[in-house]
Amino acid sequence: MNGTDLNKKALKLRKDIIEMVYRSGAGHVGGDLSVIDILTTLYYQIMNVAPDKKDDPGRDRFLLSKGHCADALYCVLGDKGYFNEEEAIETFSRFGSKYIGHPNTDVAGVEINSGSLGHGISVGVGMALAAKMDHRDYRIYVVCGDGEMEEGSNYEGMMAAGHYHLDNLCVTVDVNGLQISGATKDVMCSDDLAKKFEDFGFNVIEVTDGNDCGQLLAAYEAAKAYQGRPSAVIAHTIKGKGISFMENTASWHHGVMTKEQYRKAIKELEAVKI
Repeated sequence: MNGTDLNKKALKLRKDIIEMVYRSGAGHVGGDLSVIDILTTLYYQIMNVAPDKKDDPGRDRFLLSKGHCADALYCVLGDKGYFNEEEAIETFSRFGSKYIGHPNTDVAGVEINSGSLGHGISVGVGMALAAKMDHRDYRIYVVCGDGEMEEGSNYEGMMAAGHYHLDNLCVTVDVNGLQISGATKDVMCSDDLAKKFEDFGFNVIEVTDGNDCGQLLAAYEAAKAYQGRPSAVIAHTIKGKGISFMENTASWHHGVMTKEQYRKAIKELEAVKI
C-alpha cells in the first residue's frame, strides 16, 4: 500500500472505532483516533505479520504499550482477519468478552497483556535481545503515548536498548499532547523527547504529521534500513483526529458519545475525501 491507500484504510478503521466505542459505551476514543494511522501504517505495510503467521517464530512483534487504546488495536486485528471484527465491535468491554479495555493474549494477534503504562519499551528490549541471541531477523515495534513517557521505567528500557545497539527495535511515541488530566506539558512535561531518545543512543525520526500515513511510511522505512542503533519515531498527532468536537480535547481521552454525537461523528468521517 502507498500513503494514499493507507490513509483510506485508516479512515475505514476510524469508522470502526466510532462504532465500537459507541456500542460499548466505553473506550479511549481520543487516543484511538490519534494512534490509528500509526497502527495502519505498521500493520498494512511495514510489519511482517499476518493471521497465518501469528505463531511463526520469524514474525515481527508489536507491543501496544499505551494499552488503553486496545479498541484501535482490536479494529486493526479484526480487519486483518485475526478474528471476527464484528464480534469484537459488538462485544467490546461487555461482561464475559475477551475484547476487554486493555490488550490481552486471549485475543489472537496480541503479543503481551498491556495497559500498566511504561512497560512496553522494556518488554520490547527483552524481545529484541532474544532475537539477537537467536540470530533471527524479526523486528519489534513498540507504540507508547506521550503521557506514558512520565513513567520512569521507559528510560531504563531506553538506556538498555541504546547500550545493546538494538537496531531491531523501533519505538514510536504518539505525541498528541493530552492525557486524562490535561495537557502533558502541564501534568508532567517530558519535552524534548527527541533529545531524550538521542541521549540514550537512538536514531530519532520526527514526523510532523503523525496522522498522515505517507509521512509515517517514510519514517518506518528509514528506521527499518538504519543499522547499529534502535530507532524512535516521534509522531506528532491530534487527539480525537477526524472528529471536530473531539479534536485536541482532553475530556475525550475517555468519553461516551450520545446518539447525536455518534451520528455527527459518522457523518464527518463519511464526508472525508481521500
